[in-house]
Amino acid sequence: MEQKISTPDIPTSGGTRRYGVVLFLFVLSMITYVDRVCISAAKDPIAAELKLSDSAMGLVFSAFALGYALAQIPTGRLADKFGPRLALTGVVFVWSALTAMTGAAWNLASLVVIRFLFGVGEAGAFPGSARAIVNWLPAGERGRANGVLFSGSRLGAALSFPLLAWMLTRWSWRPSFFILGGMGATWAVVWFLWFRDHPGGAASGEAAVDSGPSVSLFRHKGISLAMAQYFATNFTTFLVLSWMLPYLKKQYQLSDARAAAYSMVPLLMAAFAQWLTGWMVDRLYRSPWRAWSRRFPAIVGFTSSALALLALTQAGTAETAIIWFAVAAFGADMTVSPSWVFCADIAGAKSGGVSGAMNMMGNLGSFVSANAFPFLFGLTGTASAYFIVTAGMNLVAVLCWLRMKSPELSSAKEA
Repeated sequence: MEQKISTPDIPTSGGTRRYGVVLFLFVLSMITYVDRVCISAAKDPIAAELKLSDSAMGLVFSAFALGYALAQIPTGRLADKFGPRLALTGVVFVWSALTAMTGAAWNLASLVVIRFLFGVGEAGAFPGSARAIVNWLPAGERGRANGVLFSGSRLGAALSFPLLAWMLTRWSWRPSFFILGGMGATWAVVWFLWFRDHPGGAASGEAAVDSGPSVSLFRHKGISLAMAQYFATNFTTFLVLSWMLPYLKKQYQLSDARAAAYSMVPLLMAAFAQWLTGWMVDRLYRSPWRAWSRRFPAIVGFTSSALALLALTQAGTAETAIIWFAVAAFGADMTVSPSWVFCADIAGAKSGGVSGAMNMMGNLGSFVSANAFPFLFGLTGTASAYFIVTAGMNLVAVLCWLRMKSPELSSAKEA
């Protein structure tokens, strides 16, 4: 029997300040992905100066994903215990410092260690944001809030490609990372001064809710299924965030500027998917089809992503490939808002730790994806094997969602 942890009633007044919270989290999401994806945009000058192969850069990409995955549950629980005000202030300062330190790396080992610790620092961003959303918004508004939040991540990733291309023409990659580190530190200061953990104005630590029975993260059916399907989500999206740009440049002999411009398209489509799906989740929640408000968007997303990945195996031009990358990214991002809202449904006041568990598994998917792409490409001489494997994972995720039911929606209309 699935457990639901109760969460306190959210006041529906003070809408302007609630929107301010979502705006702050949107900006945070942009910063996380600028800092995360900039290393992909700067791959060539980093690899050239430090004499790193593609396999070595795959290790660098995956070091972040591993650190990010392993720290999800601990940092999520920090947000539950101390509140998102202190938790987010702390983790943003940590990863901003490590972004700057990336510019000081002198060899492969130092770069791997810095990016691993950077991943640990960034791990608390989205679980902390999830807890802030639970504290500030009622259930019927969380789909759009998560859509706005995660659209910031895709816009930030899209921005990072031309931003880094411009910065690298003006400075080298080292000072570029120093400059980027300052953005997060600025956000952390303003967040700490402006935000309070609850609409009533309680500061961090004064009213952090920790009520209700505990959830067994690895024995709860709903959480286990959420973790499994999110592995597929991140396995797909991490390709777009890491290897897509280098793949396009090499496969289709594109210039840096053209590859950067093309690489923005899937990420902009992914941002649009976040807005559309967030609206869809909340619209279905207020309809007779409430029971499908989380499942339907995710099932459509995974199915379309799988079909696009299979079509990528036949792409003969860069333009065709970008179209299918965009559809795959759009579909994968349709699954994000439903996943995080589902965690809030089943966890409530424990949403930081539970969403952290799901995101941990998702980023283990990112870790595997970062290494699987160069491995399968080297083994087969083509990216098709990777695309086919990823499409299969998306179809398995569809089966997961057919069994995922939010307890509070279980009495709603099923068909």
